[in-house]
Amino acid sequence: MNFMRGIERSASLYIHIPFCNTFCDYCDFYSIKKNSVNDDYIGAFLSVLINDIKYQIEYFNIKEIPAAYIGGGTPSVLGEKIRTLFAALRAIPAFSPKEFSVEANPESLTEDFLNACLEGGVNRLSLGVQTFHEPSRAAVNRAGSCASGSLIEESLVLSSKYYGSRNGLSLSADLITGLPFHNEEIVKEDIKRLLAFEPSHVSLYSLSVENGTPLQEKLQSKTVILPDIDISDSLWLTGREALLKAGFEHYEVSNFAHNKNRCLHNTRYWQMESWIGAGPAASGTIVNEETATARRFTFVHDTDAYIREQLTMDNKKIVDLEELDREAFLKDSLLMGFRCKEGPDPERFFRRFGSTIKDCIPKTLARWKEKDNMLFLNQFLSEAFDELSKH
Repeated sequence: MNFMRGIERSASLYIHIPFCNTFCDYCDFYSIKKNSVNDDYIGAFLSVLINDIKYQIEYFNIKEIPAAYIGGGTPSVLGEKIRTLFAALRAIPAFSPKEFSVEANPESLTEDFLNACLEGGVNRLSLGVQTFHEPSRAAVNRAGSCASGSLIEESLVLSSKYYGSRNGLSLSADLITGLPFHNEEIVKEDIKRLLAFEPSHVSLYSLSVENGTPLQEKLQSKTVILPDIDISDSLWLTGREALLKAGFEHYEVSNFAHNKNRCLHNTRYWQMESWIGAGPAASGTIVNEETATARRFTFVHDTDAYIREQLTMDNKKIVDLEELDREAFLKDSLLMGFRCKEGPDPERFFRRFGSTIKDCIPKTLARWKEKDNMLFLNQFLSEAFDELSKH
């Protein structure tokens, strides 16, 4: 596929840090135990990661990085070592993001890490709270204690000190509903305790059970029991209602913004704008706007191989490439765009595909005119794709 190597383009940047202190039973994101590697290994990883970022910027002719996001894994387990990455990013001419986000977890959050983030230009901190309810956390092996002197509340105090709205920066937090022992009162209490720290953004997820995770095994052996599906849906709606009452905008399936503090990086995902991904298990998508096609690449879920192998886009040992033709890219644009309240950007959609969204799925749009498709996204997309296939 010709990606017009001579044409300058804008692309967001996602960086995957593959280290965690512990593994949560529900998580299927790729990571390795930090205590299984030494400082030299982490240094080698960061060196390769930085070279990867520089290589992709040159390879795809990226002249502007408007948003960047460091996720994982748990980036905060790097502590001050993350300064090496920040220093390298600041030296890249294309790197001048309006939004620069980093994920952190309460059990590994320190002032040294937060100071490094501030000095590195990070203006948005995303904290993995999940729930304050200790029995629920213990049931899914979530690190951190919520007993008196709550580690989570201490981390929120620390986070808001550095990234509170008073500093002109953004604090985001993740919550999960439908965990073991969850009920309406627990979900309401989670929201209440979190909002006391005035986050500008909340991601509210309903627990999903992924294949091959320890949680799935525990459910099969009945050592853990979850609320049934109807109760789980109701719990998420309870959380949603509490956030709406607090003045948050439900702008995407699982995301809520206060005072228009939407996540720019993720919004670019949902609108299918180009992004590059660096690190093991990271994925990127580069769009060819002239042909309404795209190339998607995903790195191997193997940190050893990522460090060892030559980092090039044609090295099949570590990079899986997928070509999205016009039809596949159109479907992805609908699938991702309709995650958002406004749907896919209509001007961008027409510019890419030469037709309006209404031209593509008029019957589906008519049937869903008075419904909230974000709350029933799978059903909406099923009907939309069925209509597309009949064109």
